[in-house]
Amino acid sequence: MTLRIEDILTQERTLKAVPVTSKKKLLEQLASLVAENMATEHIGEASADDIYERLLGRERMGSTGIGEGIAIPHCRLLQCEQAMGVLLQLETPIDYDAIDGKPIDLVFALLVPEEATDEHLQILATLATNFSQESYRESLRNSPDSKHLYTRAIANA
Repeated sequence: MTLRIEDILTQERTLKAVPVTSKKKLLEQLASLVAENMATEHIGEASADDIYERLLGRERMGSTGIGEGIAIPHCRLLQCEQAMGVLLQLETPIDYDAIDGKPIDLVFALLVPEEATDEHLQILATLATNFSQESYRESLRNSPDSKHLYTRAIANA
């Protein structure tokens, strides 16, 4: 079964004009948002600190900034019961050590269960394919609000 963006992303986890000033602050905010949503949605329970450390650990292996203003921070998480995504459009682009050296403004964070290796790679491939399309990136960037950002993310995927 192929997972689609709408299988892992919710409107509540899609935010526009997120104010962050650094990669560290972004990862901290993502970790807090994920921890809160995992508890609310009953899909696992993990502390924001643990999620942050997992995301940071992955970044230490190499930046998840894939270029063209896009970052896909991701990690496996023991306490995560199903794959979940978070889509953010930043208020102001930030330095993220992306492969093309450009600042990022679109972030799709992905967390998957510890044992979901194939699923993890499949979702990352889908995200990379979507974000490689200029029309997809621009559609997201031109969204007037969080609701439209979510709608465009799943409709154009």
